[in-house]
Amino acid sequence: MTSLIITLLVIWLILSVLGFAVKGLLWLAIIGIILFVATGAIGWVRRNAVKR
Repeated sequence: MTSLIITLLVIWLILSVLGFAVKGLLWLAIIGIILFVATGAIGWVRRNAVKR
């Protein structure tokens, strides 16, 4: 499960950088940032739930 979360975080980070690099794809950067934060939050919550 952790490898899936890390893979998704890397993909969202790449999409965000690509969106900022190409001016016409600013929407891609915004979506990438939103998905990066959401995936990180979900991974953090699930990791804390497993520890308990």
